[in-house]
Amino acid sequence: MAVPKRKTTPSRRGMRRAHDFLTGPTVVEDKETGEFRRPHHIDLKTGMYRGRQVLIRKEKTEQA
Repeated sequence: MAVPKRKTTPSRRGMRRAHDFLTGPTVVEDKETGEFRRPHHIDLKTGMYRGRQVLIRKEKTEQA
């Protein structure tokens, strides 16, 4: 079993963990609608992706 020969200093431990932090999701503003969305994803409100209509929205039917 591998056992460390020396204790890892807090500085070295911190340098190793420097890339373990969490980042928030990346969002971009849509050019046509101004809505915020994830890059390289379909705009779910309009169904557009890269200037093309790829999803057709279903109209909500009113339930009485």
